[in-house]
Amino acid sequence: KDVPLKAVQVEALVVMKIIKHCSQTFPTPATGFVVGMDKNATLEITNAFPFPTVEAPPTDGYHDHNTPANLASTAPRAKSNITYQAEMIRKLREVNVDANNTGWYTSTNLGHFIHSTFIENQYHYQKDMNERTVAIVHDVSRSSQGSLSLRAFRLSPSFMTAYRDNKFMAESLQKSNLRYQDILLELPLHIHNSHLLTSFLHSLPNTAPPSEAQLSQPPTLQSLANVQDPLSPNFTSLNLSIDPFLTQTTDLLLDSIETHHTELNNYQYYQRQLAREQAKIAAWQTKRKSENASRVMAKQSPLPEDEWQRLFKLPQEPGRLETLLNSRQVEQYARQVDGFTAAVTGKMFAVRGNLLPGAGEE
Repeated sequence: KDVPLKAVQVEALVVMKIIKHCSQTFPTPATGFVVGMDKNATLEITNAFPFPTVEAPPTDGYHDHNTPANLASTAPRAKSNITYQAEMIRKLREVNVDANNTGWYTSTNLGHFIHSTFIENQYHYQKDMNERTVAIVHDVSRSSQGSLSLRAFRLSPSFMTAYRDNKFMAESLQKSNLRYQDILLELPLHIHNSHLLTSFLHSLPNTAPPSEAQLSQPPTLQSLANVQDPLSPNFTSLNLSIDPFLTQTTDLLLDSIETHHTELNNYQYYQRQLAREQAKIAAWQTKRKSENASRVMAKQSPLPEDEWQRLFKLPQEPGRLETLLNSRQVEQYARQVDGFTAAVTGKMFAVRGNLLPGAGEE
């Protein structure tokens, strides 16, 4: 256990279970726990189980803490689910199956998963359940475009210490040098297939055998034009339309930046309030010292100089945790925008002569 985790290996069947569960509950977040074993600094995940669904009680429209989304997000820390997970692991051990707690999984939409609930769930697993645990994040919307998005995260040791001590004030962050990049550690994730399944995949023919209808000649020229040849040239790859997910991600990025400015304005307001109160305290202390000097000259007992603690109340400093999480979420959105625009940028440069006047004459 002294060797830090370096990679995560997930069985293909576990990947299919996670994808199926997340797709069925979308857009409501899906959560579950994963089991496996730790082997040579590689966390092998061999099975996954969804948490039982809890029916949300009716609300009055003002208090929505028990919405299905909130219940699903906090499911890993619910007492009933903790008992369910312990009972499931006990039964797996009875049949001699890998039953070590290796973490949990959750679904997300457009990469929006870095929030306080996610941090609390992962902290709960790394602190109480098992230190060598990971959080598997499956982006349903990104995977729907044909590119599987499955990532593994852990909380960094420095952030675990700060979160345990609740030291997220400006002075504490400066001493610990904790940045928003230090919140999560992403581990490389590999999908593993059994040898039997790999042999079966290699035994499959590359192409289906042609039928008699395909071997016969087309009767007319019109039917020949309707034959779809996968190797024939097409213009699909030259499509310049912008990915709709790029637009949605950009909107989410702008919302996160506005939230960051709001948090910054709140902290600046606290600094102004603190400066005003400190100026009042300094003026009061100066006045009290002059009064005590006069009383000493008049051979009178001096007045206490620590009464300012009772007369003045300093404003409470707001925590910087939400600012750190929002900054990390902004970075996540920026990386997604970079990935979305990578394919479109090359096409734009290729056809810029037709888009910009005078650009083709260079």
